[in-house]
Amino acid sequence: MTANSLHSPTNPLKLGLRAASALAGLALASCTAAYSPPQEVQASNPTVTYTYQGDQALLQANQSAATFCTRYQRIPSAASFTTDSSGNKVVTFQCVPATTTVAAAAPPEANSNLTYTYQTDQQLLDDSRNARMYCSSVGAQSVTSNVVDNPDGSRTVTFACAPQ
Repeated sequence: MTANSLHSPTNPLKLGLRAASALAGLALASCTAAYSPPQEVQASNPTVTYTYQGDQALLQANQSAATFCTRYQRIPSAASFTTDSSGNKVVTFQCVPATTTVAAAAPPEANSNLTYTYQTDQQLLDDSRNARMYCSSVGAQSVTSNVVDNPDGSRTVTFACAPQ
């Protein structure tokens, strides 16, 4: 092999180096093509927790949670009800997108007096949401007017719509 044949485009050594270089380039390209950016698989909604005693305090906690969730352009959804070591009831709200479907009782009729009978704190919050939706649909906001304990263990709440 002469010095000129080393620089020849048909030199087997040069062809081998070109082939190795091409294979390395393909390997690098296949690694690059296989890479994909990380994808979010789970995220936590902002949450807020309140202690409360009694139905009126729970309704106030719900209103406070609504104010808290507004900064995230979301609405509150009760995620859990517990009792702390002091015996106080504790409610934790998650801030969820307004488009999230939250199970609720049927909305009241247009001529309803907005009175609901309920047994659990979750039912009270569902009834409160239904009353707010109704009052909002008629251009008003809902206000709790009365909560009554019934002899059968259930409770009754009456909401009234007030002008905004």
